[in-house]
Amino acid sequence: MTPTPADGRVIVTGGASGLGAAVVAALQARGATPVVLDRAPSERADVAQRQVDVSDSAAVEQAVADVRAELGGIDAVVTAAGIDRPGRLADIPTDEWERVVRINLLGTAAVVRAAVPALIESHGRVVTVASTLALKGVSDATAYCAAKFGVVGFSQALAAELAGQVGVTTLIPGGMSTHFFDGRDAQYAPGDDAQLNDPANTASAVIFALSQPRGCEVRELLIAHESEPSWP
Repeated sequence: MTPTPADGRVIVTGGASGLGAAVVAALQARGATPVVLDRAPSERADVAQRQVDVSDSAAVEQAVADVRAELGGIDAVVTAAGIDRPGRLADIPTDEWERVVRINLLGTAAVVRAAVPALIESHGRVVTVASTLALKGVSDATAYCAAKFGVVGFSQALAAELAGQVGVTTLIPGGMSTHFFDGRDAQYAPGDDAQLNDPANTASAVIFALSQPRGCEVRELLIAHESEPSWP
């Protein structure tokens, strides 16, 4: 079987927890070489990691350059790093609102921009992680929706720009059972009866996109629990 980017050297932002950690585990199960970019240390001692804040573009560029040099290239990037700060627009401090946009949108762009030369060299792939709230705006989520709507637009433009050179998939996941919702006010936390998807299921969708044969691209992939309330 011809190797695909799912079998190669894959940068996973936010790979220390949640969806990112599930993607790392799925890649390892295939024998791939994932590298985690995350502010928090990964609990997995068997995974290469660079501790970096993806909102720091200069630090991201250095981390990606180091990974490329050490591994001899990069075959794929999965941008799973993300945060939220729900609340009314007028009630969220400016720095917190803008940090949501910096991490989710500008951080995505920074990592991809740094990796593009290596990805062109390997004819690799990018999977950007948006959200069902990239398709439908909801109250008390202006920062998150703005950022994730932006990820969709960025990804579509990137796919057009790199067509035939680098594959681009926009992943649109629904809510998952992760620590993403920890520490929220009760009104913004999933209820005890919430139907959240297992992040391992979403990670399988990422592997599906990365493992397509050259010349075939999954451009957009929505995956959610069958009772997902945020879509359609």
